[in-house]
Amino acid sequence: MKPALHLRQSQHLALTPQLQQSIRLLQLSTPEFNQELEKFLQENPLLERDDNDGQDAPDETVAKLGDDGLPERIDMGGNKLTDQLYGDNNERQDFQPTQIDAQDDIRDEYGFGGERAGEFGDQFMRGQSGGDDERNFNDVFGQTQEAGLTLQQHLLQQLPLTSLSTRDRQIAAFLIVHLDDDGYLTYDMDDLVELLQANSPADDGEGNWSGAHLRDELNIALRHIQHLDPTGVGARSLSECLDLQIEALPAVTPYRLVARALVKDHLDVLAQRDFVKLKKLLRLSDEELKTIRALIVSLDPKPGRVFGVSDIRYIVPDVIVKKVRGRWRASLNEEAMPKLRVNKFYANLIQKSRDADGKGLSGQLQEARWLVKNIQQRFETILKVTEAIVENQRHFFDHGEVAMRPLVLREIAEQVGLHESTISRVTTQKYMLTPRGVFELKYFFGSSVATESGGACSATAIRALIKQLVEAEDDQKPLSDSKIVDVLSAQGILVARRTIAKYRESMHIQPASLRKSL
Repeated sequence: MKPALHLRQSQHLALTPQLQQSIRLLQLSTPEFNQELEKFLQENPLLERDDNDGQDAPDETVAKLGDDGLPERIDMGGNKLTDQLYGDNNERQDFQPTQIDAQDDIRDEYGFGGERAGEFGDQFMRGQSGGDDERNFNDVFGQTQEAGLTLQQHLLQQLPLTSLSTRDRQIAAFLIVHLDDDGYLTYDMDDLVELLQANSPADDGEGNWSGAHLRDELNIALRHIQHLDPTGVGARSLSECLDLQIEALPAVTPYRLVARALVKDHLDVLAQRDFVKLKKLLRLSDEELKTIRALIVSLDPKPGRVFGVSDIRYIVPDVIVKKVRGRWRASLNEEAMPKLRVNKFYANLIQKSRDADGKGLSGQLQEARWLVKNIQQRFETILKVTEAIVENQRHFFDHGEVAMRPLVLREIAEQVGLHESTISRVTTQKYMLTPRGVFELKYFFGSSVATESGGACSATAIRALIKQLVEAEDDQKPLSDSKIVDVLSAQGILVARRTIAKYRESMHIQPASLRKSL
C-alpha cells in the first residue's frame, strides 16, 4: 500500500482547563482544598483574601476559610490477646528494629547510634558525678514539659532520682530509648547486647562493654526501669506488664497472689473466656473468679500510650445540618469556605493596559476569575447534593441508624441532575455536622437487604440492630450469629448468618464465645 493523506471529520469531548480545574477542586478534601488555595494565592498576584467580612467587597468573592474543626482522636489499638481481654480490636503494631530512628533526638543526646554511634554515652561515660548527671538530664528534658513529654523523656527524667551508678544509668537510658510507644521492650536481649557493644567505646573506665556480664547488666537495668512510673513499663509481654501492675498493688489487695498466678500462666485461657477451665486450674468459685477478672481488666495493658499523643486529626465539616421549624435544613459551613477576590485595582490596570506586560497579566486575571467561579461552584454542588441526602435520610436524623434507608449514588444523581461520578467526588472526604455527630457524606449510602414484605433494609440499619441486640443480651448467654439471624427474621429482615458475622466483625464485636462472662 502506498502512503496517503486522508481528511476525516469526527467529534470528541475535550476538557477545557477551566473544567479540569473545577473537577480537581471538587474532589479535594477540605485540607487539600486549603493547600491548593494557598498555592494559587502564592502564584497569582491578582488573587487576595477578603478580610472585610463582605464590606466593600467586589462581586468576585465567596465565603470565609477557617482552620477550626472537630477533633477525632485515633486510637492505635492493642494486640490480639489484649483485644480479647479488653474488647479493643485494633491491632498494636510491634516495634521493629527498623523503627529505632524514631528517637533520634534522645539517642543523639546520649550518643546512641546515628552519626554518633561510636560515641555512646559521651556525656556520661567520663566518670561524672551524680550532680552533673542530674543537671544534664534536666537540661535536656526539663524544657519539654510544657510541650508534652514523650514516654522516653518521662522515664529519662526519673533516672537522676535513682541511686544507680553512671554506667547503670547509661544502660538504663539505652533500654528506654528502645521502648515502643506502648512502653514495651520488644527487642530480643541478645540483639540489644550486640547493638550496645557496636555503639559503645571499648572501655569507659568502669568496665569493658564487651564483657560477659553485659547481658546481666541489661537485665538489672530493665528491672530498675520496670519500677519507674508508669507502672508496667518496660515489660516484654502483656503477661509481664499486667504482673508488674499487680505486683505494685498493696499486699492487702484481695486475691492479689492468685491474680499474679493467672496472668503469668493462664492469661490465654482467660482471653478465651474458658471460665470452667480457669476455676478448675485455680480452684476458684464463680465469685472469686469474677473478682479476679475485674481486677485484671482494670489494669492498663499499654501504660505508655498516655504520653506523647500527637497524632490528632481534625475534621472541618463542610455542611451543617439543623432542624428548623420541624424540617431538617442543610447549610454550608462558613468556617470551611474561603473568602477570595480578584484585586479590583490591578484588574482595572490590566484591562486599560495595552502593552506586552498587560497582555501577559491578562491570562492570570482570567485564571483568577476562573478560580473564584469554580470555588463557588464547588460549594454550590456540595450543598445541592447534601440537601438531597438530607431529604432522603430525614428519618435517620429523627430516629438514628435503625431508620437509615438504602441509598445509592444513582438516586442522588438523578435528583440533582448530575453524573454518578460527580456525586462520588462530592461525597468523598466531605463531612456533615449533625446533632448526631460528624459523618462523611459517603456514610449515608449503602447496600440493602431484602425483607419479607418485598421491601429493602439498609445495611447500616442492620448493623445498628445487631449492636442493640448485643448490648441488651445476657452476658452469661450471649447471642450467637444464628440466634441473631432468627431474631431479625422474626422482624421480617432476611439476612444470612455469614452476613451477620461480617457486619459484627466490621463493628469490632467479638463472637459469642468471647463475649461470655461470669
